[in-house]
Amino acid sequence: MNLRHYILTIFLSLLCFSLAMAETQDTIEVREISGTEIRAGRLSNQRIISTLSARYLPTVSNSIEALIMTLPGVVSNNELSLQFSVRGGNFDENLVYVNGIEIFRPFLVRSGEQEGLSFINPNLVSTVQFSAGGFDAMYGDKLSSVLDVRYRRPTEFGGSFSLDLLGASAHLEAASRNQKWRGIIGARHKSNQYLLNTLPTQGDYRPAFTDVQTYLLYLPNPRLEFEFLGNIALNSYQFIPSSRQSRFGTHDNPLGLFIHFQGQEISQFNSVFGAFSTTFRPHVNLQHRLTFSGFQTIERESFDILGAYRLGDVNMGDNEPANLMGVGAFLNHARNDLNAIIYNVSYQGRLMRDRVFLLWGVRFQREDILDHLNEWTMVDSMNFTLPNPHIPIENWGNPNSPRPPLLQNVFRADHHVVSNRYTGFFQSNFEVSPELAVVAGIRFSYWNFNNEFLVSPRASLTYAPRNLENWTFRFATGVFHQPPFYREMRDLDGNLNHNIRAQRAIHFVGGVDHYLTFWNRPFRLTSEVYYKALSNLIPFEIDNVRIRYLAQNIGRGYAAGVDFRLTGEVVEGAESWLSLSIMRTRESINGGPFIPRPTDQRVNFNLFFQDRLRSNDNFRAHLNLMFGTGLPFGPPEALRNLEMLQHRANFRLPPYRRVDLGLSYHFRNFRLGRLWLSAEIFNLFDTNNTISYLWISDFTGTQYAVANHLTSRRLNFRVSVSF
Repeated sequence: MNLRHYILTIFLSLLCFSLAMAETQDTIEVREISGTEIRAGRLSNQRIISTLSARYLPTVSNSIEALIMTLPGVVSNNELSLQFSVRGGNFDENLVYVNGIEIFRPFLVRSGEQEGLSFINPNLVSTVQFSAGGFDAMYGDKLSSVLDVRYRRPTEFGGSFSLDLLGASAHLEAASRNQKWRGIIGARHKSNQYLLNTLPTQGDYRPAFTDVQTYLLYLPNPRLEFEFLGNIALNSYQFIPSSRQSRFGTHDNPLGLFIHFQGQEISQFNSVFGAFSTTFRPHVNLQHRLTFSGFQTIERESFDILGAYRLGDVNMGDNEPANLMGVGAFLNHARNDLNAIIYNVSYQGRLMRDRVFLLWGVRFQREDILDHLNEWTMVDSMNFTLPNPHIPIENWGNPNSPRPPLLQNVFRADHHVVSNRYTGFFQSNFEVSPELAVVAGIRFSYWNFNNEFLVSPRASLTYAPRNLENWTFRFATGVFHQPPFYREMRDLDGNLNHNIRAQRAIHFVGGVDHYLTFWNRPFRLTSEVYYKALSNLIPFEIDNVRIRYLAQNIGRGYAAGVDFRLTGEVVEGAESWLSLSIMRTRESINGGPFIPRPTDQRVNFNLFFQDRLRSNDNFRAHLNLMFGTGLPFGPPEALRNLEMLQHRANFRLPPYRRVDLGLSYHFRNFRLGRLWLSAEIFNLFDTNNTISYLWISDFTGTQYAVANHLTSRRLNFRVSVSF
């Protein structure tokens, strides 16, 4: 029985079991929506995520994002990446906040191998809230989702330390005796070399990702407090490829690709972030908050990689092609530099009056981006792409050369863009009755780069009827604009479109929470149905984690689907859950027919299950199972040719299938505090998941798509201590 059958069997069994148990459920006490929750801004589809299970979740990244990826509507088909898409959106359509401050990520990262650590340090996290759509006006201007993270405010001395085969982390926290001074600091180091050695391309991988982060508070009196959040991240990636062997084709016609490499890649992504906030409470019900923050990223991509390949038929057991079908070489070159400085000043106010909670705010943001782009590819396959033989090789880079060599994928640009953004919002959270809570707000924004002024009204309601105490109903709608950031307004040739406009989505989200009882323990079944009307879309394509935009508002489309999540303690004291998403997203480009968007994953399923020994609660097992149907893709460079745009979704990647298993033992009476010993098996069934394709031509010019596989099975050990 293959993995697909295992997944189908598990899902059908759990579905039938939940339906059977729902018919005989007992009545349980339901937590009602209260004024406290309104004041906390945790209404409607803004879901509070428990982070207790994050410690046990067997994942490569060991991050909060890994926990978010198990939620319905959230898709990630790359275990090396922290990026995720939500309900048909791409990676750039998600908002991330830490302590109310928007977080930015590097611009030039093109593969999961290059990605460093997440900005969010899980050792410092207190609460996590996530919305997959229809979020409140207090949050910024993106099309898909918002992740809102709050760090802990320590009250006593403590800390932790963790070490495994992929890296190490540590943190310390403390507070003064009078609780006026509080602080927490964390440091992490990660290297994926152990995992990257399982990739198809063999070579010397040298990734090194390090960051230090701190959160400091000073509370001189109950009315005033000062906060500082700082982060320094140093990320480097060096790769010296040597060779690659790939088998593909059919059983009757097996093909082999053999590549010998020369050259190397050296990339660096370094960033600094700092934010200072002052909160003043002149009255117990009134709060003013002023925040200054700045972010700088210095990124450099440098590689020259020469590959000589042979393509041909192969016999079983042979390492060499029996009949050559193609011989050629390619040279990938890049010297890309980007320096971006983003700083902003924001003010936010809050007022609580009986059952009404008012929020308002304004923000000014200045962006200074200096970009140098120089990237190209040269391919030679039986003389169909060659430089002019009359030009000496030493003059290939001479701009005065009359006939330069024929290059492909040429991206060249030098830009210095300075722009200002002005945003603001007003929002009211109020209880109409003890059963009904409403959130209504409006958001505005202006960007001086294209002089576009936008207004985005949003509203949501939550209804918890007393006569149906085990049910809660939710609905949200609104207009969501996404003004272009730098990558959206730069086209494939490196030119900037000064007339680019904001993309727009209108959300309609309906949800139901149903509280159940299994084995005398509470469970919750969450269901949501949604529709997003999309306009002014900027077409894009995804290669690994790199998003390339057409930089023109020539698309319109939609995303529609349904999400389910069942969560509870199948085993007492150990939370488990399953998530199922069914979604369809399509777009029409230049008035053409509707075709699948690059993020059109029809079915996505996730199961996280925990078990423990009845005789010894300290020993636990953790299973994380993921399945997603294949994403669409098309021939290379289809995005460059408007006539080929309709063909860029002609094919589908194989389904993404992965099972990670973890075993842990908890020593509760350890002398230094609490000790966890864990063993993890990543990719338990050693599945060859495909992230992208390498396109190779034979003697006749026919192109073949050779799969780029992700990591294979690996065993990891982890030691964690907390005190």
